[in-house]
Amino acid sequence: MEIIPITSHYIFGVNAYLLKTGAGYFLIDTGIAKKREQLEKKLQEAGCRPGDLKLIIITHGHLDHVGNTAYLRDKYGAKVAMHRGDYGMVESGDMFVDAKGGVMIGLVGFLMKVLGLSDYERFTPDTYFDDGQDLSAYGLDATVIHFPGHSKGSIGVLTAGGDLFCGDLLVNTGKPAKNTLIDDSAEYEASVERLRTLEIKTVYPGHGKPFQMQQFKWPETG
Repeated sequence: MEIIPITSHYIFGVNAYLLKTGAGYFLIDTGIAKKREQLEKKLQEAGCRPGDLKLIIITHGHLDHVGNTAYLRDKYGAKVAMHRGDYGMVESGDMFVDAKGGVMIGLVGFLMKVLGLSDYERFTPDTYFDDGQDLSAYGLDATVIHFPGHSKGSIGVLTAGGDLFCGDLLVNTGKPAKNTLIDDSAEYEASVERLRTLEIKTVYPGHGKPFQMQQFKWPETG
């Protein structure tokens, strides 16, 4: 399997990942709509043409990760899958529709509007993934892991080789670290702790560069 990171830059950087396998192409997240041309250029360079994209996997419903989903599904004929916990976001076009609130989430919501990032194309997923779901039926030797906390429906994709596409569970914009935008603190901390139980070699975050799991400094516990 070849992993092709695709980073869109608009105020900040956000990653999508194209997986090139013997069974076809898989895309994890779809980036920012305002930078659609960056994403499409990378797909073309990788040899992914309309009809070649088997599945689009959405790690969570935030607009910087789903901005091109509806467009790519129509153009490439790919199915879209995500966890139903974030369905309300992509149905309504409001990434904070089900959020619990808080100062940080309120601030981010305000900034998104100011930066013109508060709207994106709505869509309905073709299928919903659950925790522990085996993706081999799609031709991808990987498992879905539910990581609630950053959002209700946040998921990761863990391949048999130990590659974890973690969405926004962890970031690496300076060093491997926990995210600061959290919807449910208790759920988030439990999701981070769950990483200890998984066989992970390399982490591919939604923001920042890939890193080795051993580089992550675990928070001290009481």
